[in-house]
Amino acid sequence: MEYHWKHNRRFNAFSNYCKTTFGERIQKLSINAGFTCPNRDGTVGTSGCIYCNNEAFNPSYCSAAKSITQQIEEGIEFHAKRYRKAGKYLAYFQAYSNTYAPLADLKEKYEEALKHPEVAGLVIGTRPDCVDEEKLDYLQLLAKDHFISVEYGVESCFNKTLKHVNRGHTFEQSVWAIGETAKRNIHTGIHIILGLPGETREDMLSEANIISSLPVTTIKLHQLQIIKGTELANDFEANPDNYHIFSLEEYIDFVIDFTERLKPGIMIERFTAEVPPRFMLTGGFGLLRTDQILQMIEKKMEERNTWQGRLYKYQEPSLKSQENE
Repeated sequence: MEYHWKHNRRFNAFSNYCKTTFGERIQKLSINAGFTCPNRDGTVGTSGCIYCNNEAFNPSYCSAAKSITQQIEEGIEFHAKRYRKAGKYLAYFQAYSNTYAPLADLKEKYEEALKHPEVAGLVIGTRPDCVDEEKLDYLQLLAKDHFISVEYGVESCFNKTLKHVNRGHTFEQSVWAIGETAKRNIHTGIHIILGLPGETREDMLSEANIISSLPVTTIKLHQLQIIKGTELANDFEANPDNYHIFSLEEYIDFVIDFTERLKPGIMIERFTAEVPPRFMLTGGFGLLRTDQILQMIEKKMEERNTWQGRLYKYQEPSLKSQENE
């Protein structure tokens, strides 16, 4: 069978796109540029999202006390020890909200990263309420000569859920940010968490249809993980019946069900998330790494003889949150 994405894997893999686009192995280098978040500094809130602990996914070499260049150099060395050396790197502005600063500050940090001879582009993680037309116009200019991706933490398509997890923005704001980014020909990524409290199986599967109606380039899926020291952990321990934590086997089947409904043109960057075990209360998959789970997902897709988009049906763009009950 010939798939929409012109390779023989059963989903539209972002890694294959990178190999075709860059002609060599590409590695992301996480950077902590010292940004904060409007949900922490009082602009939107002070306590942050109830599941958030940035220390759980920040590599050891990342520190806002170091320059962007130093973090890139140490990141290259860090990855060279763990994996085979990449041909080029993407500077991944990951910690907190990486468009949440005056444009002049953003230009200084982004352009320092792009000056590094081994950096081919930027991946900018942020919130949909932290961009405006001026910032996006600037990124559009950068994208003429560099690979530029903006990744939005959408997390859920349901405003009730977003309110419950204290996200501090609405799904309508996500729709606006995605649309404004995409229309400037900027690579537009989103994050979605599967298993947030209050969402049913049907709710989560419907998100595949909602997302498919938007001009999304890539998606990162991750299972709900309960991280120690978060408000989510406190709530989980007090109200465990309000949560459904996926087992590994259940999650593999569910994420395939989700993928079957996802538009074939959306590239999947990852299916699962992992954090160091010392941070984990529950929701992880033991010592299995994301690449091992990916192999299991692909094997299961073969066994089920299914693929991304098999059950996809076009629908008009969704402009509003589909309120979950």
